[in-house]
Amino acid sequence: MPTLRQKSEPSSQGGLDADLAGIDALDIPLQPAPSLASRAWSALWPKLAAIGLFLAVWQTVVWLEWKPTYVLPPPGPVFERLVSDLADGVLLTATWITLRRAVVGYAIAMVIGVTLGLAVARFRHLRTALGSLITGLQTMPSIAWFPLAILLFQLTEETITFVIVLGAAPAIANGFLHGVDHIPPLLLRAGKVLGARGFATYRHIVLPAAMPGFVAGMKQGWAFAWRSLMAGELLVIIASRPSLGVRLQFARELSDAEALLAAMIVILVIGIIVDAVFFGRLEYAIRKRWGLLSSAS
Repeated sequence: MPTLRQKSEPSSQGGLDADLAGIDALDIPLQPAPSLASRAWSALWPKLAAIGLFLAVWQTVVWLEWKPTYVLPPPGPVFERLVSDLADGVLLTATWITLRRAVVGYAIAMVIGVTLGLAVARFRHLRTALGSLITGLQTMPSIAWFPLAILLFQLTEETITFVIVLGAAPAIANGFLHGVDHIPPLLLRAGKVLGARGFATYRHIVLPAAMPGFVAGMKQGWAFAWRSLMAGELLVIIASRPSLGVRLQFARELSDAEALLAAMIVILVIGIIVDAVFFGRLEYAIRKRWGLLSSAS
């Protein structure tokens, strides 16, 4: 027995040393967080590469002479026209009018969509009655509303706003409902155990838990609102309101391809900026709060 004990002691000591060595190996210094400039460049260079690729494809199509240059001009003259129109202030005025319509219509759609989504999520019978109707309104093309809107409001600002709201509000309401439907029941039971009742349940549990789906609905609602607005400005031309849609229509009628493409570039850039600055940051903040991103990313 003494011999067995003496043989087991070195083995036990060796295992202990190995465990300690493994623990010491975990003591590795953390890498410093990337600088702000490094993170900005990491987010910027893919976008610049995509823009460069798009311009290269555009120029290649022009070189192949698929269409004459007065129909499809190369990027150079189009960007020269864009700079010229911006310097004259004409394009800036049109952009401001379009953005103001978009903000007003989307704000109204947000109020209606959130109110409708909250009511339908709160009352089961209302959900049964209106759930399919909201989805049907969301899938209905916005252009189909314009004959009715023109009949109701004539060629006015209210016509465009009416179609923007009908295009965006159902998507926002459906996004809110989607977020509520995917809340884990455990969170609701835990909230009740902790004393959440009535409005406190929605304030502290339902709304934060439904936020990812709600933001997705907001983003989709903005896409519907923006598309509805562009269609409305092409169809409803109001005097003394030179919006981006009006510039597109007049450029087409005058066969001014450079002005038409310059306005289209502005429309595309606005969509990219809204997604990156507002919705992109909002989604990033939510994912980070939910622990889906590291603090250094």
